[in-house]
Amino acid sequence: MMGKRLNDLLFVAGVVLLFLPFFLSQTVFNWYDAFNLNHPMVMSFLKFAVLATLGEVIGLRIKTGSYTAKGFGVLPRAIVWGFLGLTIKMAFVVFASGVPVFLVKMGLDNALEVMKEPISSSKLLVAFSISAAMNLIYAPVMMTLHRITDMHIVANSGKIACLFRTIQFGKIMKEMDWGMQWNFVFKKTIPFFWIPAHTITFLMPAEYRVLFAALLGIVLGVLLAIAGNKGGSNK
Repeated sequence: MMGKRLNDLLFVAGVVLLFLPFFLSQTVFNWYDAFNLNHPMVMSFLKFAVLATLGEVIGLRIKTGSYTAKGFGVLPRAIVWGFLGLTIKMAFVVFASGVPVFLVKMGLDNALEVMKEPISSSKLLVAFSISAAMNLIYAPVMMTLHRITDMHIVANSGKIACLFRTIQFGKIMKEMDWGMQWNFVFKKTIPFFWIPAHTITFLMPAEYRVLFAALLGIVLGVLLAIAGNKGGSNK
């Protein structure tokens, strides 16, 4: 028990030390702000590689009592999350641009302008619509792909070489727990967490959306741990 508590303290201390410079140094924060503005795709890769993987590590701690496990594959997971982060950035751009245009055609004439204004009921409606469209159309595909890559990494003992091996999509999809994927991941987390959470995301200035989404990746790690426990208990 004492060993686990010490590991928890070390983990928290490491996370605090990682992010503390951004809060204490205006120079570091200005550098981040400028780099984020000039290289949004690079930063999307890095944010998800670090934060979403951090969430998975926390999820592993919740599920197993340890931050590490044989075959977990932290590095390949981080790289996969980085590339998923690029698709998430793309989805943010596509849906944030396209949904307001669709709403204009549906009769909400100020849908484009309202997103540039202070928060209002109209802006909340548009943000909710963007979030709902993204999470109902894009999110299930991304979540399924993420689950497939996770199973591929575990099947290859968490080795970095798995990134260069063919993913057996058909085999993995047959082995997936689709009951858990539908009943918990899709049916519960999307309407009750992700749509409300990303409604808040789209109320934010565009430059902070991906960072907030990546921070939500920490929550995703916890949800994945819960899903894993549910899948295990169902079996």
